[in-house]
Amino acid sequence: MSSPSKRREMDLMKLMMSDYKVEMINDGMHEFYVHFNGPSDSPYHGGVWKIRVELPDAYPYKSPSIGFINKMYHPNVDEMSGSVCLDVINQTWSPMFDLVNVFEVFLPQLLLYPNPSDPLNGEAAALMMRDRTAYEQRVKEYCQKYAKPEDVGAAPEEESSDEEMSEAESDSSDEAVVGKADP
Repeated sequence: MSSPSKRREMDLMKLMMSDYKVEMINDGMHEFYVHFNGPSDSPYHGGVWKIRVELPDAYPYKSPSIGFINKMYHPNVDEMSGSVCLDVINQTWSPMFDLVNVFEVFLPQLLLYPNPSDPLNGEAAALMMRDRTAYEQRVKEYCQKYAKPEDVGAAPEEESSDEEMSEAESDSSDEAVVGKADP
């Protein structure tokens, strides 16, 4: 019974000791974010994504759940939810694989070799099959718009609520500063 939890702990430590930035979501080892850089020989080069990883209780016997937090334009990634359609993770997972494999092999392969015949994003798949150059340009636009290094600092929901709070705070603090400057 303790074997899956020791393996989870070991795989997570191995991932943390690699070149990936890992942010724990809560006190347990079941949910965390990993900062993932696009492969250098792809239109995703230069992009940085925050990947949410959820490890099931039965990990490594059951595959991790992987999802992109910031937007990704790719035939096999749902643009709204960030869900990944990746056979190795979803269907052919084996306990021989570990978390480092996900980030060093599986996700780079997904980005380098999209499968438009099994899409989660039908528009991206159609564009890729119709006009590869236009598809790669759209990927680069998404990278510039949604996958800059500063974009992985906070989840989109957190960013919008922080902006709303900072606007409210800046309005009140501006008034306070103006009030103090008059006397």
